[in-house]
Amino acid sequence: MSEQRRGGQDRGRSDGPRGGRQDPPRGRDAQGRERSGARGQGGPRRGYSAARPSERSRRSTPSRQVALEGLRMVREEDSYANLVLPRLLRERRVTGRDAAFTTELLYGSLRAQGRLDAILAACVDRPLAEVDPALLDVLRLGAYQLLDMTVAPHAATSETVALARAEVGAGAAGFANAVLRRVGERSRQEWIETVAPDRAKDPTGHLAVVHSHPRWVVRALSDALAGHGRSRDEIDELLAAQNAAPAVSLVMRPGLTDVDELIDHGAGGGALSIFGASWAGGDPGALEPVQQGRAAVQDEGSQLAALALAIGADDLVLAEDAHWLDLCAGPGGKSALLGGLTIDHDADLLAVELQPHRTALVDRAVATLREAGCEITTRTADGTTLGAELPDRFSRVLVDAPCSGLGALRRRPEARWRRTPGDVGQLGAVQRDLLVSALDAAAPGGVVAYVTCSPHLAETTLIVADVLKRRADVEQLDARDAVRAGILPAKQAEVDLGEGPAVQLWPHVHGTDAMFISLLRKHPAPAPEGRPTP
Repeated sequence: MSEQRRGGQDRGRSDGPRGGRQDPPRGRDAQGRERSGARGQGGPRRGYSAARPSERSRRSTPSRQVALEGLRMVREEDSYANLVLPRLLRERRVTGRDAAFTTELLYGSLRAQGRLDAILAACVDRPLAEVDPALLDVLRLGAYQLLDMTVAPHAATSETVALARAEVGAGAAGFANAVLRRVGERSRQEWIETVAPDRAKDPTGHLAVVHSHPRWVVRALSDALAGHGRSRDEIDELLAAQNAAPAVSLVMRPGLTDVDELIDHGAGGGALSIFGASWAGGDPGALEPVQQGRAAVQDEGSQLAALALAIGADDLVLAEDAHWLDLCAGPGGKSALLGGLTIDHDADLLAVELQPHRTALVDRAVATLREAGCEITTRTADGTTLGAELPDRFSRVLVDAPCSGLGALRRRPEARWRRTPGDVGQLGAVQRDLLVSALDAAAPGGVVAYVTCSPHLAETTLIVADVLKRRADVEQLDARDAVRAGILPAKQAEVDLGEGPAVQLWPHVHGTDAMFISLLRKHPAPAPEGRPTP
């Protein structure tokens, strides 16, 4: 049946979700759920039925049930999708193509939530805030299948209706069916043209709907592009890249494996990092080198940030190079890279983390390296005070500061809906204190790498500039050659690392998370009289 004919059939209906506000049908509440007891019979209210008796056996697929459970956990428990999904897939025994379908459905629905809600709001006769949250989750999954996936429209609708019936109630199933029929009347592009503000009049609002980012994030990322020496015109590319599912990157633990072994296990070569490898599909945790701790999953931008300090700073350190510090070590990926390279420098590494459970993650990440002879110590402590406790000690210090995560939205799609502009201000105070503490802990002539997985100016260049204004004993170094030292030789000349002195990586330019990397050096101690300064 054509879209035009379907639309014509529905226009005359007065009981659909687009009509004027009406009283709910008998036996249903305002959210569309069916009451288990009919009105007028007296007795206590017994809640809402899961399904009509004739429909109780009709359930949706396990893939969709897992995706819905993931949305619920993200919404109710502030869980991270990338942490809860693998566990849910194992518990429900969803594997292979079904697991891939679930992953796309969950992650995609989270990424597209802003756009989906704008479309659903045009198909419902009440504010979305008044729709039962569980039912709204179901509607988002259904709308995403209809507009963004290759699922047949009848399957997307019928399976979503079954999911609503099983998980919310029979009345909710009828409501979902009516809403999804409305959604299916138009393509994604047609809906965008309908619900998105005009770009000429409201460019931020237009981009917010088209690319499904909060308005404030669109503005912040546009400012970040300009502030880091790029064009604001790249904002479409950047937002689109943040909505693309990221490739899985592996990292080789120094001295424990090499790219040839990983290729033998089905991996491919890395795109940028000299310690990187690519993984096309499937569970990388099933790889023997990963299970044994000789390799791990790590974004190549994160790898380059650690390598800039561990390898690229070799000619920049002007202190005795014996003690290294990772001030914000959890969950341990960068600590493992640093720790594995300490052997080449006859150095030790202290990895500090504020939370005990994150310290345990660091211990797990570096366990195999310790067995191989790397001297790595972990400690649960407050990084903002460590500089006062251990002043002038470390030749290399990594500050991978807690941040808004706006550069890693590809991997944590729910973060865009959780963060607020106020969060950036609160984090800024912690970031500043950590950088000051790191500089206090650095030995004279030592190098500090300040790193965030956010390009936001208030978390990157402004933090560095503010600390530099307060410290007469610190200078900023050009980080570009240090970062380039961690890049595959064949790629070094072609990688655009900006104008310096800091390096800002971008998903749409480098294919990595948007990592910010700045190198600072504490002034060397004055040379004894009669001796030259090194």
